[in-house]
Amino acid sequence: MDITTQKPAAPPAPGPAAPQDKRAARGATRPGDRIFLGLSRGSGIFVLVLMAAIAAFLTYRASLAISKDEANFFTTFEWNPSGVPPEFGIAVLAFGTVVSSIIAMVIAVPISVGIALFITHYAPRRLGGVVAYVIDLLAAVPSIVYGLWGALVLVPHMDGLFGWLDAYLGWTGVFSWDEGPARSLFTVGILLALMILPIITNVSREVFRQVPRMHEEAALALGATRWEVIRMSVLPFGRSGIISASMLGLGRALGETMAVAMVLSPTFDISASLLNAGGGTFAQNIASKFNEATVMGQDALIASGMVLFVITLLVNGAARLIIARRKEYSGANA
Repeated sequence: MDITTQKPAAPPAPGPAAPQDKRAARGATRPGDRIFLGLSRGSGIFVLVLMAAIAAFLTYRASLAISKDEANFFTTFEWNPSGVPPEFGIAVLAFGTVVSSIIAMVIAVPISVGIALFITHYAPRRLGGVVAYVIDLLAAVPSIVYGLWGALVLVPHMDGLFGWLDAYLGWTGVFSWDEGPARSLFTVGILLALMILPIITNVSREVFRQVPRMHEEAALALGATRWEVIRMSVLPFGRSGIISASMLGLGRALGETMAVAMVLSPTFDISASLLNAGGGTFAQNIASKFNEATVMGQDALIASGMVLFVITLLVNGAARLIIARRKEYSGANA
């Protein structure tokens, strides 16, 4: 008796998806989904259009000023756009903005990360809550209040620190002091560090709280100390978050206006010492001169604002590249 072996019939090949199925896959079948999709897409496009409009405005007004500038816009140590002929440059402003921001970051980032680690991994819950609350209050203080405190309290009490730096590090030239008023880039950097400290601390704190508990417990099970757990598990996981928090703080430091204007003695001169009075920043120069500037002077100030705009974009772009390289620690997307 012959038995014929039959193979099971193959399932039919799937046909092309219907349009309704495609819409369902995209989550756009319901009116609420379509509305939300449109609002989300429109918001993203609006941000791009707004940035392009700002860039176009700054470029147009800056081109009017730079075309009439008789000096080198990038290297001139003078600001006289109303002169005949007009001569102005951003060398002093760029130096002051970058140096004061670097000083602020050098001071604020280690302290902020230390406070965030203390709140999340060392302090008792009640004490950590109190410290976190105080940090949140610092973030709510207006810039003008920081400026008043800096001018009336910080500047008069910097003589001791400046004298110590001059006595022990004055030989470097960077920390030499002529015993003048402490309205210098170093004082501005300290004030900016206090202003950006809450931003970096709060973001870092939230990142450290997202560290998987299993990672820390595994390190403790292997006999690691508290510091070794932080070094091997917490900091690698939160590295991208720390960078993001630092860039947020740097953005505020670069664009801070009123506090810097109330503390710094603006002069268009670059000093090798960070302790001697003088210097300037982009935001401080724009705020102090825009109201009384002529049309040509306003165009020149807008040109300096365009440079600050470009610097901010470059800083944020560099931060995104760094975060993309470290995304294996925290899942951040490029």
